[in-house]
Amino acid sequence: MKPKNHLFLMSDEHSRRTLGCYGDIIVKTPNLDKLAASGTRFTNAYTPSPICVPARASLATGRYLHQHKNWSCAEPYNGTLPSWSHRLRDEGYRCVSIGKLHFRSTEDDNGFEEEILPQHCINGQGWVKGLVRDHPIPDYNEGTKAFSEAIGEGESVYTIHDRQVANTACDWLRKTVASKQDKPWVLFVSFISPHYPLISPPEFFNLYDPEKMPAPHHADESPIHPTLKELYSFFNYKDHMVGDKIGKAIAAYYGLCSYVDHMVGEIMDVLTELDLNDDTRISYTSDHGEMLGNHGMWTKQVMYEDATGIPLIIAGPDIPAGKVVDTHASLIDFYTTILEGVGISLNETERSLLGENLFELANNASPDRAIVSEYHDGGVTRGFFMLRHRQWKLVYYAGHESQLFDLENDPLEDEDLAHSESHRHILEDCKVKLYEILDPEVVDECARSDQAEVIARLGGRDAILNMEGMHFFVQGI
Repeated sequence: MKPKNHLFLMSDEHSRRTLGCYGDIIVKTPNLDKLAASGTRFTNAYTPSPICVPARASLATGRYLHQHKNWSCAEPYNGTLPSWSHRLRDEGYRCVSIGKLHFRSTEDDNGFEEEILPQHCINGQGWVKGLVRDHPIPDYNEGTKAFSEAIGEGESVYTIHDRQVANTACDWLRKTVASKQDKPWVLFVSFISPHYPLISPPEFFNLYDPEKMPAPHHADESPIHPTLKELYSFFNYKDHMVGDKIGKAIAAYYGLCSYVDHMVGEIMDVLTELDLNDDTRISYTSDHGEMLGNHGMWTKQVMYEDATGIPLIIAGPDIPAGKVVDTHASLIDFYTTILEGVGISLNETERSLLGENLFELANNASPDRAIVSEYHDGGVTRGFFMLRHRQWKLVYYAGHESQLFDLENDPLEDEDLAHSESHRHILEDCKVKLYEILDPEVVDECARSDQAEVIARLGGRDAILNMEGMHFFVQGI
């Protein structure tokens, strides 16, 4: 594979299911659908964590949470562990970010030659209330209520910011082409949309009729599993997301997906205008998904497909066109993909990482690959883990019974097979696979111990609970 430029397009909270190329018959995403048709689409790509900050630390470092230990949205990446951007810069490649990063601060050395319009964790701390996971867990009623009140058509600070990101990316490409480049460049363009607040610019909101939006799947479901009961009590969306708010929220989310698609199209048009298509590989993905009321949950924080499943599309030179790959993939794969894609050989440490080159996976499937996701944030006293292997999904809850789903025959995850005698051997096999990657009980203990230190540093439990302005949508996580 010849070294080429890499245009990395990323959104926030874009569920894999809400793109036309992934089978959604309502959402309008023509530019991303065109990108998928010209390249390779991964049907089983996952986030390393269904919450922003840890997932983005994994994206940067090529490591799972138990390896980088940025466990929660109050423990952001600070540039200490090497990232692919550090390696690019150190090897003399141009590597620039435009838009959301969600690391700790611009004061840290995050590896980029330049961070343009960056968005990092508020006050360098992020969402600290989620650290308080001991008994009794406080509720997050003020946050879920605020979520339910910021729905409809209009502009938010996020949509305005995203428009600036798209325009700046187009300008950067034009200026870069005007100057001679000796090596391939990497441009990371990161949008906040379709992350809430679910407020969509009118021209995109009006593409969808709130009264004709699909009803959430099992919207009235009350979870049986004790960990999910705990989580749903903390994130009490059920009491606030009622009546016509549901259809309006889904229409706004679809509108934001179309908004992202429109901006992707603008950037793609500039690539064509500058005759860069033959010299540039493109990727599109998101940090995690959005539940949209399915299984009674909104936003993310759970291991259902709507929250953990992410779109992953790659296109450009040497990448198969119109191909669909079922091999399991993860955000951790971008570390290897980006470096090798511009011509950098991996060092010994990088070769030991669990990520794989997506360009190679596009040409050579790896059907037996297992990947994991982790959650160690607000709403649960103990962490939980997902393993995806073949058609099976194991959800391992530290200190509690696991869940098992057959995604081939039960894609909506309606039937938990963990107590099925005929599936007992599969459950145990999946647990063995999980333990080959991590020990969930040990990892859970490590996360809680690290977070206890952060809580103490911030003044203790009561000090954290009295902090103001800790709404998710204010921070953009």
